[in-house]
Amino acid sequence: MLRIFVGFDSREPIAFHVLCHSILARSSRPVTITPLVLGHLKDSYTRQRGPTESTEFSMTRFLVPYLSDYHGYSLFMDCDMLCLTDINEMMQYVEADPWKDVWVCQHDYTPKDTVKFLGQPQTVYARKNWSSVMLFNCHNQASRRLTPDYVNKATGLELHRLHWCDDGRIGKLPLEWNHLVGEYEHAANAKILHYTRGGPWFPEYANCDHAKEWFAERDAMLGVK
Repeated sequence: MLRIFVGFDSREPIAFHVLCHSILARSSRPVTITPLVLGHLKDSYTRQRGPTESTEFSMTRFLVPYLSDYHGYSLFMDCDMLCLTDINEMMQYVEADPWKDVWVCQHDYTPKDTVKFLGQPQTVYARKNWSSVMLFNCHNQASRRLTPDYVNKATGLELHRLHWCDDGRIGKLPLEWNHLVGEYEHAANAKILHYTRGGPWFPEYANCDHAKEWFAERDAMLGVK
């Protein structure tokens, strides 16, 4: 059973629930979904929120191996996403190369804008958005480095650039598993849509690329015909 952890931000609850619906509606087997709610992690997460942390789960995502008892495989996803395929298909990349420590979409791009949703600054750094979808091999050494103490003390760049993992042990997922809406061209083959600049649940992004898919999923979740 694949364990899935989804970042939860109190400003975007609808995004979280629609993503979860999209995962459950297409999964071919049971999965577990755990929201990473900041208030639930008081015993393990103590760092103060920094000015570049645009969401409440910017850093808590790196606690996923710890929350998984450093066992098995666990997937982290940002909440501003939509899953358009069977999430279990991602495990084929683990089966093809089981000795990697973490699998990510290795984006190489520069954001088009300097500001994103809710006026948040759009920070630019190497390996940006690699950490927005992470499939962890939780029992390997790299994941075991992600203790609460390390996550609380490491810099944001050390965490998001995956400095806790040797480069040769970072597995590669095809980019359709983390399609950056508005940064990449429209993609009919996207498996996971990532509304990284702002999703259609915000009025100012209601007409963004791939908004139609998100509204259709929301309506399906609510039983709207």
